[in-house]
Amino acid sequence: MTLPPPPGSTGSSDEPNNPSGSSSTPPSYPPPPGGYGGYGAYPPPPPQPYSGYGTPPQMMRNGLGVAALVVALLSLPAALTIIGGLILGITAIVLGFMGRGRVSRGEANNGGVAVAGIVLGALGVLLSLVLIVVAVVFGRWFMDWGGRDYFDCMQDAGNDRVAQAQCEDEFRGRLEEKFGMTTTPLPGG
Repeated sequence: MTLPPPPGSTGSSDEPNNPSGSSSTPPSYPPPPGGYGGYGAYPPPPPQPYSGYGTPPQMMRNGLGVAALVVALLSLPAALTIIGGLILGITAIVLGFMGRGRVSRGEANNGGVAVAGIVLGALGVLLSLVLIVVAVVFGRWFMDWGGRDYFDCMQDAGNDRVAQAQCEDEFRGRLEEKFGMTTTPLPGG
């Protein structure tokens, strides 16, 4: 089978007007029937992504709200240590507000937990402050009622049981005078 000369060509390479015997343009051939590789003139389209599956949901960062609630719950019994409840309560409040900030930015979805941490943390702080006031007031009253003299007497008594009993009797007498009531010692004590 002999192919016809490509368009724009005048014939074979041994043309009389071309002494070197080479053609100035290389011969071009039409594509085979069905195109190259069986795909026609263009490569196949890339595969399409699956439809119906949107972008994966963003992971929620709920750790601060949960931490606020846990620390706030710990601040309530720690309020009995006075300073522990104050420190843990303030920490819970700060963590709770940071958790609420994440909720407002859409990074978390546990706003109620963060608010509970704030409220319970504030309760822990309040309880600690009340206990501090009670301790200071009671301490002053105790010292006014003769508590300082009682501590000095007990320190001077050392391990002497008789001297300790005498200190207790003197302190009990001051309380009876102050409040106008009589205290009875417990049996065996």
